[in-house]
Amino acid sequence: MDLRRGKLLVLGAVFVMGSLLCGSPNLASANIVLKVQHKFAARERTLAELKAHDDRRHGRRLAAVDLPLGGNGSPTGTALYYTKIGIGTPSKDYYVQVDTGSDIMWVNCAGCDKCPTKSDLGVGLRLYDPNGSTTGTLLTCDQEFCVETFNPTSCKVGSICRYGVTYGDGSSSVGYFVEDNIQMDRASGNLQTTSMNGSVAFGCGATQSGQLGTSSQALDGILGFGQANSSLLSQLASAGKVKKMFAHCLDGTNGGGIFTIGELAQPKLNSTPLVSNQAHYNVILKAVEVGGDVLQLPTDVFSTDAGTTMVIDSGTTLAYLADELYSPLIEKVMAAQPDLKLHTVEEQFTCFKFTGNVDNGFPAVTFTFEDSLYMTVYPHEYLFQIRDAVWCVGWQNSGMQSKDGKEMNLLGDMVLSNKLVFYDLENQTIGWTKYNCSLSVKVRDQQSGAEYLIGSHDLSSASTLNRGWILTLLFLPVILQIYI
Repeated sequence: MDLRRGKLLVLGAVFVMGSLLCGSPNLASANIVLKVQHKFAARERTLAELKAHDDRRHGRRLAAVDLPLGGNGSPTGTALYYTKIGIGTPSKDYYVQVDTGSDIMWVNCAGCDKCPTKSDLGVGLRLYDPNGSTTGTLLTCDQEFCVETFNPTSCKVGSICRYGVTYGDGSSSVGYFVEDNIQMDRASGNLQTTSMNGSVAFGCGATQSGQLGTSSQALDGILGFGQANSSLLSQLASAGKVKKMFAHCLDGTNGGGIFTIGELAQPKLNSTPLVSNQAHYNVILKAVEVGGDVLQLPTDVFSTDAGTTMVIDSGTTLAYLADELYSPLIEKVMAAQPDLKLHTVEEQFTCFKFTGNVDNGFPAVTFTFEDSLYMTVYPHEYLFQIRDAVWCVGWQNSGMQSKDGKEMNLLGDMVLSNKLVFYDLENQTIGWTKYNCSLSVKVRDQQSGAEYLIGSHDLSSASTLNRGWILTLLFLPVILQIYI
């Protein structure tokens, strides 16, 4: 069955960050703006491609910066993001994948082995050469960034600070760290930006393997926004340039949206604690209601005191539940329409024919988290249409194991669309509310105390593009190694 119908809605975005590490004196607590493009823009995607895409995505998950977004956050339109940034002096443009699942930023460098030379994404690729930039310098293993970030067990003074990162699909990038200027746009007023530079440490890719070396989805590198000390976000926060906070709002109704780094001034949100010492954004799920009825779940899944963990991840498209939660939830949802004939598409999706209004025909699902924060997911959000009158269920049986051997619960864009979600990493909380993502939000400039409007953006026309289907199947580990 060919599911490649309709049009792909392209996601674009604008990063707004607190400031950069170095540069002109007035950069402290500035807001930075990067335009971001949807990775699968302007080309048709097969189901197999999307399965592979989300497999790789789950090897690189976490979170990142401030973006007014473009496109659509629905299961039929969302994937990875990439942005164009300027690196070096003189500045040259590079296309890097915006990755909320990994930490370091790296770009392919001159002399790279097995680096792609062309991309099917319609972007021009180039290799970064630190020797071609008057501000580019190699970082050695005895320098502060390498010592404090990675604490290498052995280091010969003057040796380069090497890295190696292996993703869940087996692809890898190996190279060394450099420091150079990065050019971005900063928010300088309400819905206004000006250009600015700053110096950051990032990886210089010398060898690529697996999918990173192919041309089908090639970019110049990856821009990671994890919580580790090596991430751009952490570098900025540790330098006192930006608060370690960000928010996103994916507009699943009109397309586009907002993704902002820095303190969210308005609106104010209720929050729930993040689970400590976790690589991803885990929260404690206390109860689940379907159509107003509380699901009766096994005590080994939900204890009155402890609850169970749930990952909040805007880099995943669908929602994944451990079998002990998935099975009773699906049974209760489908009981609303007992006469439906269900069939399986591509051995993954439960689908059916339904001609009515799904919000009238199926129940809402409400998750309640620690500190009484709740999230309600309506039928039009957890069901998606693959063709006229044919709908598929977005809830998926996780079928994946976490490190402790237990299945994982995860809420992705299908659930998070049309909600403003705020990650406060300084206070280790996360909050959300239902929100019109075509509106603006206010972020606070930490130096002046001024509040600036950050608006919603749709950077790409989606009218002529093909829509594909997203499958997020496996949560795969990412391994970061530092070689000395």
